[in-house]
Amino acid sequence: MNIIMTGRHLEITPALKNYAEEKIKKFDRYLSNISEAIVTLSIEKYRHKVEILLKANGVLIQAEGITGEIYSSIDEVVEKLERQVKKYKEKLVSYRKGEGKVTGVQSKGTATAESGRIIKNKQFELKPMSPDEAAMQMELLDKDFFVFTNEGSGDINVIYRRKDGNFGLIEPLK
Repeated sequence: MNIIMTGRHLEITPALKNYAEEKIKKFDRYLSNISEAIVTLSIEKYRHKVEILLKANGVLIQAEGITGEIYSSIDEVVEKLERQVKKYKEKLVSYRKGEGKVTGVQSKGTATAESGRIIKNKQFELKPMSPDEAAMQMELLDKDFFVFTNEGSGDINVIYRRKDGNFGLIEPLK
């Protein structure tokens, strides 16, 4: 697993790096196919924030933790990731039993607007998947919407979380 560590307003000491790497390496027990882990450590006033993004078979699993101390933030985010990875593994097993093996991941592009300006641009590779798989990926990323290529129609679709807790699917007209 390739671990990429970045510090924002923070110098990453060898002790801090070793601590974070030890915590992240234990995810190999749950998912043996993790290709990359991107860790971002940042300090904003009194908030110590840690974000981790795991990439496994094209599936993205993301979590963040914010506390008053950087080591406790790492612990918090690792706990969140453990829950998400276990949830992913359970869903993966249930998909295999019911509908066949889950195919890889897709991509997601988001643009956040502030006063009509694009302030962030992300690009991801879109891989075909079913709406159920897209819903699972959206939950793993803890986002409110997800853009994906529908494996049935080949069109780009958007799945989103409704206020009532259910999901909505946006498909283009032909």
